[in-house]
Amino acid sequence: MTKTVLTTGANSGLGLASALEVARRGFRSVGSVRSPEKAKQVAVAAAAAGVDVETVQLDVDDPTRCAAVIDELRPWALINNAGYVDQRRVEDVGDEDARHQLETLVVAPMRLARLCLPHMREQGGGRIVQVSSISGLVTFPMLGWYQAAKHALEAVSDALRMEVAGDGISVSLIEPGAFPSGSAEHEAYTWLRPLQSSAGQVADVIGGALTARVPRARYVVGLDARLNSLSAPFTPTLVRDAALRYFNKL
Repeated sequence: MTKTVLTTGANSGLGLASALEVARRGFRSVGSVRSPEKAKQVAVAAAAAGVDVETVQLDVDDPTRCAAVIDELRPWALINNAGYVDQRRVEDVGDEDARHQLETLVVAPMRLARLCLPHMREQGGGRIVQVSSISGLVTFPMLGWYQAAKHALEAVSDALRMEVAGDGISVSLIEPGAFPSGSAEHEAYTWLRPLQSSAGQVADVIGGALTARVPRARYVVGLDARLNSLSAPFTPTLVRDAALRYFNKL
């Protein structure tokens, strides 16, 4: 039986690219969307790519709907991609907005992962791919709560990886840098454009995490991400702060 892979937030950007890549690699690809209109967008893109991508309507912040979708699909693999970026100073983000980011970017993907585990164990194993960001490893201004959520996702995913490894379930973190997506995170750092990867390149890495015999715990994607992850631990804080303030006109 063809293995089912669920990709959340699949109507555009990296989510859509991932759902298409999953289908190209021979899996049963199912993408979650939040409306019938967005499901049509996926259908058009899939037809243009010559692949089949099913859709399911899902708001990842709705626990009841999450449980129903996972019980229906019983996925072998889950790609937690759904999310959003709130590009504001920390002082401009109120408690409610902060909680919403943490709910969508941390609690929701871990809820879906938790719901998948019984089905994966029953199938003898599975894959969980968490779309994080270089912002889960290093910090930039104007993205404080987004980065707080990504740092938290990294930590809880590391714990989950160790807890389920004995059941044949792998947990991989994808840590891309900037790529053209229309999101505020990437628009804020236009000076990084020469170093950007594309959504298709990131999706190819995600596909590799699904098909690797032994998936890696982390995949840093993009030259900018690799430079940041390698240089940040060795760059004095005063120097890094000064550079980022300069580029962000702070």
